[in-house]
Amino acid sequence: MSSRRPEHSAPPEFFYNSTEARKYTSNSRIIGIQVDMSSRALELLALPEDEPLLLLDVGCGSGLSGETISEGGHHWVGVDISEDMLEVAVEREVEGGLVLGDLGEGLPFRPGVFDAAISISTLQWLCNADKKSHNPAKRLYTFFSALYGCLRRGGKAVFQLYPENSSQLELITSQSLRAGFQGGVVIDYPNSSKAKKIFLVLTNGPVFVSLPPALGTADCVALSAGRQRDSRRAGKGSKSWVLSKKERWRRQGKTVRDDCKYTARKRPSKW
Repeated sequence: MSSRRPEHSAPPEFFYNSTEARKYTSNSRIIGIQVDMSSRALELLALPEDEPLLLLDVGCGSGLSGETISEGGHHWVGVDISEDMLEVAVEREVEGGLVLGDLGEGLPFRPGVFDAAISISTLQWLCNADKKSHNPAKRLYTFFSALYGCLRRGGKAVFQLYPENSSQLELITSQSLRAGFQGGVVIDYPNSSKAKKIFLVLTNGPVFVSLPPALGTADCVALSAGRQRDSRRAGKGSKSWVLSKKERWRRQGKTVRDDCKYTARKRPSKW
């Protein structure tokens, strides 16, 4: 099954050549899926009604998801690594702005310019090391840090993605947290092999925002990747507070001493 994944065939800038870009954009099944997923991503953003906003379309391709943004009354700018995909978008006369760029090298936008962001079927490509110099964790962190910078305070980002396994999903979510985002994973129709869709929902800011409910289940299956704030939050300096802080530092890649029975124990004052 893994051999069928497009990211295993070639880097995206080569996989989506002129032939593949046109085939992708003219396939009615793919168009339908793109419309459904981008519509769901906008729903998860929960944008205010009757207020045109500026959105970033991450991995915009030929502009299929961008058209959904336009139909929603919003403006958008798309960035993609495939020049051929962007050429098809130009031919289709999409309404959004188009930027050629490698997400793993950052984003060329000024701070706080976007109100929100969406991405359809893109993030898993950053988990591949297509060159010797590529480090997936570093490239993901570079991307999320750049996105965090160009989103306004409190802005949201929704990514629909196809992680290859749980480790890959953990890699993606951990790097988003390290860059400063709060949020988590929403899984629609978790018990269906065909309808199941995974969305990473992130917020730019220190306050954790509760995740929207998933579809296709009576329970919310959103898996929190952020630091949910508890009303019974432990006081600063307590053992649970210290352990939580040490775990946060470990996720950020910092060197932290191992936990032991003396962790957070108060030391006697010196005379």
